[in-house]
Parts: sequence; C-alpha cells; structure tokens
Amino acid sequence: MRLIVLLGLAGFASAFSLRTTDPLLALIAADLHVTMQQAVLLASAYTLPYALMQIVLGPVGDAIGKSRLIRLALVILTIGLTLSAIAPSYATVFASRMLAGAFAGGIIPASMALIGDRVAYEERQIAISRFLLAVILGQMSGSVVAGSLAELAGWRVVFGLAAGLTALVCVATVIGLRGEVEKRSPLSLADAQLRYGTVLTNPASLIVFATVAAEGILIFGLFPFVAPILQEHGAGGAFEAGMTIAGFAIGGVVYSAIVRRLIQRLGQWGMMQAGGLCCALAYFVAAFPVPWPVVCGAFLLAGFGFYMLHNTMQTQATELAPTARGSALALFASSFFLGQGVGPVVYGALVHHTGFPALLLGVAALTAALGFVSVRLIRR
Repeated sequence: MRLIVLLGLAGFASAFSLRTTDPLLALIAADLHVTMQQAVLLASAYTLPYALMQIVLGPVGDAIGKSRLIRLALVILTIGLTLSAIAPSYATVFASRMLAGAFAGGIIPASMALIGDRVAYEERQIAISRFLLAVILGQMSGSVVAGSLAELAGWRVVFGLAAGLTALVCVATVIGLRGEVEKRSPLSLADAQLRYGTVLTNPASLIVFATVAAEGILIFGLFPFVAPILQEHGAGGAFEAGMTIAGFAIGGVVYSAIVRRLIQRLGQWGMMQAGGLCCALAYFVAAFPVPWPVVCGAFLLAGFGFYMLHNTMQTQATELAPTARGSALALFASSFFLGQGVGPVVYGALVHHTGFPALLLGVAALTAALGFVSVRLIRR
C-alpha cells in the first residue's frame, strides 16, 4: 500500500505538469506574440520527447532499478518546470518543455512496471487502476488549476506551481523509496536490444502498441484544441477549457470507483469495446451546436470510455514480456505519447479544411472502430 501511495504521488506530479499547458495556449500565444498554431506545438514539445525518451529510459529502469529511475526523473522534471516558468521567449519555453517531457517519461511507465513486479496478475488491473486514479487526479487538477489561476496570475505562475509541487513529491519519493531493493544489471546497448527483442517476439505487442498510439492520436490529440472548439459553443476562455479537460479526468475517477464491477460484468474485452463506444458518443455530441457545459459533460463520458479501453491495454502490456517489463512499458508509453505528439500536428493541418464539427465526427467513428478492431486482433 505504501508503495502504491508513493508511486501515485509521483504519477500525480507527472500528470499535473502534462495537462497544465492545454488551457494556457491562448494566453501564452498572446503573451509571447506567437500564433495559436505555434503555441499548440508546446503540447507536442512535451509529449514527443516523452515518447522518444522511453526507448532510452526503459532499459535504464531495467538496469539501474525502476525506483531509482523514478527519483532521477522527478529531479530533472522539477528543473525543466522551473525553467519553463522563467523562460523569457517562445524558444526557451519550447526547450524547457522538451526537457520536462523527456524526463517525465521516466515516471509513469516505470511506476506501472514496478507495480507489475510487485503485484500478482490477478490483482494487477485493480492495483494499476488505483495508481491510475492518482494520475487522473493530477490531470484534473492540472487543467482546473491552470485554467483558473492563469487568468488571475498568468501562465508563468502555473508553471511555477507545478515546479514547486513536483519538488515536494520528489523529496517524499526520494525518502520513501530509498529502501526499495531491486536487481541491478549492467547497462549496455546489447542488453537493451535483447530486452526489446524479447518484447517484440510476442505477437500481441505490435497490436497493443498500435492501439495505444491510435488512442493518443484520436483522443488526446484533441486536447490542445479544446479552447477553439468551445468558442463554437459560446465559450473559449482558459477557465472553460480547463473545466472541460477536467471533465475528462472526472470520467476517469468514476471509472476507477467501479472498475472491479466493470471487470466482473463486461470482462476485459467487453470493457474495451464499450469504452470505444462511449468515446464515440461523446465526440458525436460535441460535434453539434450544444451549450459548452454539455460539451464538458461529453468529455466526462469520453474520459470514462477512454480509461475502460486504456486500463485494459495497460494490464496487457505488463504481461507482454515479464522478464523485460520495464522495456515493455517503455514501448507502451512511447507509442501512446508519440500518438499524443502527432495528433495535434495532424488535427492542426486538417481542421482548416474540415472545421471542428466534421473533425469530431471523424474522430467519433474511428474511436468506435478502435475498440472492436483491437479486441479482435489481440484475441486472434
């Protein structure tokens, strides 16, 4: 229990720093005198390094110990967030977000891999869902605090708060995890290649990784566009955007509260199919000219559906290669955040031609298909 609490704190800090940017983009664009399209790239500046560094950090965690990697990552994440708060220009904010994202990537995947090492498979999805609750609360807090505080004190204060919070969690984790005993092995390129080869020999691996990459593109790729989407529903400020993104996280909280009953009633595969349908319904509703609180409610439903789909994939990922679990979870997270980084770029190019309603309808159709197709492929 103590381990889950400490890992939950680390996951909370990582998720808080990730989701603070989305409601701030319009304010950052105005303050730094850049276009909205340039500001949106700050989201990718965090998520793409997060994804790509997984290739390095996964074997590092397997070699030096996952708890050591988590502590190191929290230290450098604190530094990156501090630099983001004081950076004088768009280029320096961009570089600081890249640094923060690169080492934030050493926290959540390593934490899930450590849970996989410590918790029996029969209870693992429940344990991961408890850890996931902390991550969700971090996402929710990050978006709400950013949306509310930025309009009062400015976006730099939001990044400064994220840095202070991460520093406190870093101290707690360094103290709390120092007694963790883990097997260590020499870190070498050959060893890393062997571990990744072990993961990829499982035929289910590519399907799991492709599914979570599609989740990142289809679902999280929309997040930087929440404010302009809401403008078509009569609202578009940082507060409304933060509340809408928080609605997505609240859906995840609801999921965490009833996950055991969902598993008993639907099973893992039924949860994935139902999750895709929930997301599809949510984005279908948001495509029409409804009031912005209805869009907020639709994002709550999307969050509930997403975590039904994603939590099942996380549990599958912990069993792809038990002897190289850190590397497996690193590839999992890399795929997911690569999708999150690519999504805003793709949507930014498409929306000028399609508009947001058509874009949302397309996302709805593809997300509904994702749950059914991925289940069929993995089971086969």
